[in-house]
Amino acid sequence: MNVHALVDDLETARAAVSGGATVLQLRLKDLSTPAVVDLGRPFRELCADSGVIFVVNDDVEAAIELDADGVHLGRDDEGIERVRAAELLLGLSAQTLADAMSADRRRPDYLGVGPVWATPTKPEAAPLGLEGLREICERVDAPVIAIGGIAAFNAARCLEAGAAGVAVVRSSVDIAAVCAAIERALI
Repeated sequence: MNVHALVDDLETARAAVSGGATVLQLRLKDLSTPAVVDLGRPFRELCADSGVIFVVNDDVEAAIELDADGVHLGRDDEGIERVRAAELLLGLSAQTLADAMSADRRRPDYLGVGPVWATPTKPEAAPLGLEGLREICERVDAPVIAIGGIAAFNAARCLEAGAAGVAVVRSSVDIAAVCAAIERALI
């Protein structure tokens, strides 16, 4: 099962981990590296204690200082060379087929693709839908993690479209139901 929980508070992180998240992505926007490191320590400890992969969003230096397992970079973020030098997992974002194919040429460990459905976290982004997700999954080599509007009732449909896993942001409190839906889809 491959469920990424994108979190910015420890309570949601704990709920996600206890619900079965396999990857915890710390998503603290617009903070300095020292602030991300300071706030990120308890998340790192939670992941270490529970065997969950710990990924830091956008900030390569914070990820290195926190001894994270990986970094997720957006389309405009820099630092791929630094991520590789530090031997961290590399996740890249893509919103379109062209984005995904371009990102895939950089040989990431996974691609975060979406939004699959409309989502309040990216209201300006046009949803891909399941057909758009399917096309990306068929055309890239990297495992695809579907994101955007993912919940327990539709997570399995993303796997059926070819995604290797799903990511949840606002529905992280529903993470146990998402995990159960994915588990049923894999049986």
